[in-house]
Amino acid sequence: MDLQLRGKTAVVTGATRGIGRSTAELFADEGANVAICARNAGQVAETVKALEVRGVKAFGEVVDIADGPALQAFVRNAGEALGGIDVLVSNASAMVEGIAEEAWQAMLDVDTLGAVRSWTAARPFLEAAAARTGDAAFIITSSVSTTETNAPDSYGAMKAALIHFAKGLARQNAPNHVRCNVVSPGTVLFEGGLWGNARASTPGFFDQMVGRNPLGRMATPEEIAAAIVFLASPRSAFTTGINMVVDGGISQRVNY
Repeated sequence: MDLQLRGKTAVVTGATRGIGRSTAELFADEGANVAICARNAGQVAETVKALEVRGVKAFGEVVDIADGPALQAFVRNAGEALGGIDVLVSNASAMVEGIAEEAWQAMLDVDTLGAVRSWTAARPFLEAAAARTGDAAFIITSSVSTTETNAPDSYGAMKAALIHFAKGLARQNAPNHVRCNVVSPGTVLFEGGLWGNARASTPGFFDQMVGRNPLGRMATPEEIAAAIVFLASPRSAFTTGINMVVDGGISQRVNY
């Protein structure tokens, strides 16, 4: 299926590893120019080269997502360098749990305000793209942790806030053909990630979590990226305001 992304521009935050990296690469494979950011300069440079090898334009900057002005400057710079923004993907996460004040602050600064601030900076570009082509998209990566809880936790609560934020944006911006959707992954396995590290350090717990998955395994980053890129594409032009749970059936909640 042609996702009709060729020649468009996507901005992906937190895109040098895991879901973000796979998302950036899949956009490039579909012919979209891609801008990425992360905190590690070497990883940013390597990712930009890997994207350019795919035959598209790529742009990257070193950014701490918790630094609001730096994040917004990156988004604006990306739009100017690549000639606009058709898609914004807010993917970066602090990935901390618990109810210590530091955990709440990290999740607020990176996950929640990261999405809010990147949206604010990208909005003029997205509106211009939608006016020109009839469709633009903002995708937020949340988590299946929003659907179930056994104890208070900053991670799940802040990820849930993103779903509420996205629904409001979707309804507000639908008349301008700027869509907003959420993708909520379940357990995702890759080297250096949460579950990759758990497999190495706590194999018993890792095996227990694998056993909870009805499909008998964890997701690959590429499988989550496929959902993100499809929702971001013009092929999904009538889809806005949804939370797509991509979890292999691990959650028991009925989504309606």
